[in-house]
Amino acid sequence: MGSGSIRRSAGALFRGVLSAPRTKTGTFTDVPTTFCASTASTDPTASAAPAASTAPAAPGRAARTGFPLRTAAALAASGLLASPLLAGTAHADPKTPAPPAKMSQIGGDRLGTPGVQVAPRPGAPKLPGPDQLTARSWIVSDAASGKVLAAKNPHWQLAPASTLKMLFADTVLPKFPKDEKHTVKPADLAGMGAGSSLVGIKENLSYTVHDLWLGVFLRSGNDAVHTLSAMNGGTEATVRQMQKHAKELNANDTHVVTPDGYDAPGQVSSAYDLSLFARSGLQNADFREYCSTASAQFPGDKGKGGKRASFGIQNTNRLLSGDYDLKPYPGIAGVKNGSTTNAGSTFTGVAQRGDRKLLVTVMNPEKKEHNEAYREAARLLDWGFAAADKVDPVGRLVGPRSEDDGTGAVNAKGKGKDAHKSTQAALNGTGGADGAWTAVGIASAVLAVLGVVAFAVHRRRPLPERVRGRRPRK
Repeated sequence: MGSGSIRRSAGALFRGVLSAPRTKTGTFTDVPTTFCASTASTDPTASAAPAASTAPAAPGRAARTGFPLRTAAALAASGLLASPLLAGTAHADPKTPAPPAKMSQIGGDRLGTPGVQVAPRPGAPKLPGPDQLTARSWIVSDAASGKVLAAKNPHWQLAPASTLKMLFADTVLPKFPKDEKHTVKPADLAGMGAGSSLVGIKENLSYTVHDLWLGVFLRSGNDAVHTLSAMNGGTEATVRQMQKHAKELNANDTHVVTPDGYDAPGQVSSAYDLSLFARSGLQNADFREYCSTASAQFPGDKGKGGKRASFGIQNTNRLLSGDYDLKPYPGIAGVKNGSTTNAGSTFTGVAQRGDRKLLVTVMNPEKKEHNEAYREAARLLDWGFAAADKVDPVGRLVGPRSEDDGTGAVNAKGKGKDAHKSTQAALNGTGGADGAWTAVGIASAVLAVLGVVAFAVHRRRPLPERVRGRRPRK
């Protein structure tokens, strides 16, 4: 299969996937795993071990393991044992931050009110309880109409991680044709944060724009983001354009500092804004193609005779591609996941069931379990599909400023409340080369079936150590 070619079979594990370099403690990764807060590590090769495994040794253990008691006493006296890296779960985690008492009310007054907002009618299914939905912020909405079915702190400004790449794609994707080629210069890859997630772009080699977007969406490659940013006039110019586009989308909770979502002081978004970015992006056929691709081939090094090799890459959206402990979600069609130290795990997903298309965004689950953000997103989608006709909306996803002033009133251009109609028309487009929602839904159903088959196969044979979350033994 040639470079950049797409495979739409979910759940497949690639032998040729590049092994990501081991990252430093407290740095960036988009491997879809939530780690214990006590470790503060985002090492994608680390095992998501239970918190109890990091607890300090029982009394007397230092002597049994050869750790000098005088040294332990000295460390304790110096305060080093108070470090979360050493103390594990023996010390209480910092108090969970509370949402602001007053947040943005774009999309409706209730969306600016702290806590869970839902308006069930008689017979509506109950939302999963707080032990099942532990995210600091979440929102579930109808992708076509924009009606918000339920939400919790949707305007809370939080670190977005690589879900911010949806805004990057909204801003930059329309600017370059898919078949345009770019030879990567060393300067293109400058400025990436330590421990960045990478697809494996090499200097002095050429890639098509199509290749680069596969790297952005499937592997959340910061190297692909920085290469596209360089093509777009540089990182600073791209950040300015992203901020301008966020303002145009009425995404006022968002402040952009980096184009790739890497942790940076002051960089924030919200579950509401991330849903706006996804909804906007899904109107673009190329965006829909990339975010719904489970696996593809990516160009590698030049071999003998100058022929380029290729290697497989798999989407890190685990509701799309599956994982050893998680099946693909039926009807899933994207969108983007992320994980950093400051953000925890973040995820925006879109799924279709029948004619219903739902968007869900989950930010930073308090429960630090493997794939927890995906599990909570799946619970919200299950609830949303069951409850869609049995709840009153608690707000709405507004349209762009050119169509919608954010309040629901008719603006100077006379569109106002009806601004969602153009979005709905785009999402409901007919088949063909435009990549319609219906086609995406069908493809997603196939992905889910293939993912279940792949999952069963993996259950019958031992999993590679890297799949289990550990670096393979050398």
